[in-house]
Amino acid sequence: AFGVWEETEDLGENPRGHGKKFLSGAEPPRVGDPGLHPLTAVLKMSEGEMKPSAADQSGHQVNEGSGDAEADWEAARKKFESLASTKMLRTPKSQDAITIAVSSRCLFNMTEERKIYDEQGLETYMKHQQEHEEEPLRKGPAFPLIKALETVNLRLRELYPDSDEIFDIVLMTNNHAQVGVRLINSINHYGLSIERFCMTGGKSPIGYLKAYLTNLYLSKDPEKVEEAIEEGIAAATMFQMKKELTLSDKQLRVAFDGDAVLFSDESEQIVKLHGLDTFFEHEKKYEKTPLAKGPLKGFLEVLGKLQKKFYAKDLRCDCPIRTYLVTARSAASSGARVLKTLQDWGLDVDEALFLAGAPKGPMLEKIRPHIFFDDQMFHVRGAQEMGTIAAHVPYGIGQKYNKSTPITENTEKS
Repeated sequence: AFGVWEETEDLGENPRGHGKKFLSGAEPPRVGDPGLHPLTAVLKMSEGEMKPSAADQSGHQVNEGSGDAEADWEAARKKFESLASTKMLRTPKSQDAITIAVSSRCLFNMTEERKIYDEQGLETYMKHQQEHEEEPLRKGPAFPLIKALETVNLRLRELYPDSDEIFDIVLMTNNHAQVGVRLINSINHYGLSIERFCMTGGKSPIGYLKAYLTNLYLSKDPEKVEEAIEEGIAAATMFQMKKELTLSDKQLRVAFDGDAVLFSDESEQIVKLHGLDTFFEHEKKYEKTPLAKGPLKGFLEVLGKLQKKFYAKDLRCDCPIRTYLVTARSAASSGARVLKTLQDWGLDVDEALFLAGAPKGPMLEKIRPHIFFDDQMFHVRGAQEMGTIAAHVPYGIGQKYNKSTPITENTEKS
């Protein structure tokens, strides 16, 4: 017979029941009831569906045997698979997935933990993490992005259930394995789908990025980011936010600067060395010559590839990915070469904003991207001041000028 749940303080009888125990004589718990494991619920449901009624029993003898038992289990298995939540995504094959490697200090706010490490050393730091294993870490700057990537994954799996061409998040950290339990508990607390970990025990994780087929690496350590870019991997440095905006939970929004981010810094070199007038003349002269690729070109490329999967299902207007070009270039004097370069690459952006030197912060506040990539520190700072999650791409001649105006945050190892 089925039964009812009764509140109890003893969790030993029912560790999954969250303070409830099972009594006889009532309707079966339904799938989705708190405290009931999905497979148990399915078996209960299957039992109810397969159990013959009294009328059936009076006219037919119910066969009992191994054959029926196997059939019941098979029916239960199929029911479980049909009811399994779409949020329990199968881990994709690495060779097909778009791999985003994120450091633990980008995914979570570990400022207090870092302070313990700096002031009291590694052993005290690890002891602290072990003593607080059950305490979830706070959300870090990359957290909204990871949630948005998972939203895209859900949509892709609905449309292409057998495809592994989705985002695969890898937690890439130089933390020791002893810290892993707290990281895992924090990931489970927030319901994140992160199955791949790389914990290098104090050594740089950069050497593993290519092995993981990484498409984008996010860290709070600028030295690691520079090293990744030198290895040809798209990468950016993130910073802890002081102000937060409400971001879309239905659409991934990614904004890119142009020069030294999507494109090389060849045109920016002319601006820095020879001034705007020479730059405008140069861009007009080479308008039909595509710009060379920059460090984030490949990431825009994979985003565009995923967008086309939605377009193929006639979902262009309901695509959960939207891309933006936010550049200080002027449209009339230097914008044509940018757009023609994208055309030559076979790429597109959903929106292109040519600001002619105006501040980017107000535009980004309107867009509310989950991440904005820029090579200029002052643009990163301006975006942050207005609540935008901005990441610095340390590439090109602009870094020579960034050193005189660094972001006022201590360099952190992640």
